[in-house]
Amino acid sequence: MTGSLEERNKAIVRNAFEALFNQRDLVVAEAFFSPNYIQHSAHIPPGREGLLELVKSFPSTHQREMGVIVAEGDFVMAQGRLWGYGDGRPDRIVVDIVRIEQGLLAEHWDVIEDEASRGASRSGRPSFGDCFPEDRLDSPGS
Repeated sequence: MTGSLEERNKAIVRNAFEALFNQRDLVVAEAFFSPNYIQHSAHIPPGREGLLELVKSFPSTHQREMGVIVAEGDFVMAQGRLWGYGDGRPDRIVVDIVRIEQGLLAEHWDVIEDEASRGASRSGRPSFGDCFPEDRLDSPGS
């Protein structure tokens, strides 16, 4: 792989998240995560296995849309929208913070919030992308 360390690390995270959340190819996804993967998120069970089990529990409609992604050295921050929970739960906006070690996702933190509807947005602006959840074609209400 060519390019800067940061560009390589961003590509690793993009590919890992695509395999894990959107393609649901857990065999491919597992190869992106260190066997010693450290999970800091309180809502995700520990280790690589905990993450894979959590994703297995999601309905087939669950997806992750990638937003802004930035990197500095071995750290990557990836903004995203999680949607399609199938249980009436609102879409969620997440910033995943990942530490890369030897080309593998080695450690993870996140910050998550429910995505605001047009009526709930005090700024009048969407919290992700350029439209509110109810305006998206893939929105459960569409």
